[in-house]
Amino acid sequence: MNVDIVESFAQMVREKGVDKDVLAGIIEEIFGVLVRKKFGEDAKYDVVVNMDRGDIEIFLEREIVETIENPNTQISIEEVNRRGNDDELEVGDDFVEKLELSTFGRRLITLAKQGLNQKIREIEKEIVFNEYKDLLGEIVVGDIYQIRKNDILVNHNKNELILPRSEQIPYERYKKGETVRAIVKEVKKSNMGPLIIVSRADNTFLRRLFEIEIPEIYDGIIEIKAIAREPGERAKVAVESQDNRIDAVGACVGMKGVRIHAIVRELNNENIDVVNYSEDPTVFIQKSLAPAKLKKIEVNNAAKKAIVTADSDQVSLIVGRNGVNIRLAMKLTGYEIEILREEKPFEEYEEDIELIDLKEELGADIYELLINHRYDTAIEVLTAGTEKLKEIEGLDEAKINEIIEIIKSQFEEEE
Repeated sequence: MNVDIVESFAQMVREKGVDKDVLAGIIEEIFGVLVRKKFGEDAKYDVVVNMDRGDIEIFLEREIVETIENPNTQISIEEVNRRGNDDELEVGDDFVEKLELSTFGRRLITLAKQGLNQKIREIEKEIVFNEYKDLLGEIVVGDIYQIRKNDILVNHNKNELILPRSEQIPYERYKKGETVRAIVKEVKKSNMGPLIIVSRADNTFLRRLFEIEIPEIYDGIIEIKAIAREPGERAKVAVESQDNRIDAVGACVGMKGVRIHAIVRELNNENIDVVNYSEDPTVFIQKSLAPAKLKKIEVNNAAKKAIVTADSDQVSLIVGRNGVNIRLAMKLTGYEIEILREEKPFEEYEEDIELIDLKEELGADIYELLINHRYDTAIEVLTAGTEKLKEIEGLDEAKINEIIEIIKSQFEEEE
């Protein structure tokens, strides 16, 4: 048995890289328990493990006495002489004997095997825990082997990783057997072993993809200063070049967008805006809201707030679809942004819109009412204003405001 035990531990040394002195200590501990169960807690013993030779030796030390009072720690001189007292030991000397495993009986040996197996499992769990603890924030590549309701199980180097729904990219489709990339986000200990959580939705995953695809970032020539992201929808990345000769945004986008497109494909076509970072909050906010054109930015650094003034036709660009653009700009800059809409003079609109083209939006009744009162274009309606339009029977202020908003929104879409 002892050769089998040492060989199983030696294999762990080779495969897992565990210190063999640590494993030898575990074997000594297990067999020490065996000796204490057989001879009592006060027994004096020594367990010698030779990992190279594949050998375990157990020695029991007892005092030689005339009359035995404690058989666990004492042996009679008669017993010593009967065994052949070649060393001419006397009463008061210590008698050391080598114990064979058969001495302990089948039950205790089985107990030792169970103890060793448990220790092996604990060591393996600790090795896996430490391995992934060192990989926190790094990308790993694994194969999907099970898709469950709330998470996906990924096989990585024969270890189980968990990709929870909250860490997945929304609307991304996963298939069993597919290869998937993610970062190691969290490593926890549990009764079942290490719990390894990976993520594709975390900002760090996007950061690592930039480092992989853009050598200047990996080399430290370009620095990522901030990331704001709504996974699967849109992301903003602020970058700064440490070399004046290198355009940070251009390097990240790459020739014909080849670099950024590789990242976008990995993120299930998530739109990525790369902007130049600035320590000046006014400039940084302006860049984070591009391509919208802003008229004025008032910044309160103490309160971390900014008031942005823009023409009404730019507001939809600032806000973005479902408000995603302004939310990301606030995350990226760290400033709460308020928008002040400034009405654009009607004469500045490049093209007028025939009212007939807005018949569906206005509704047939309203369209007929305006046409019958000689309003043929959108700008004619806007120029007339609320007071003039009130003269039309059947139009109250609420309805007029609704008409004006519909027409203005058409100009914003045109922009």
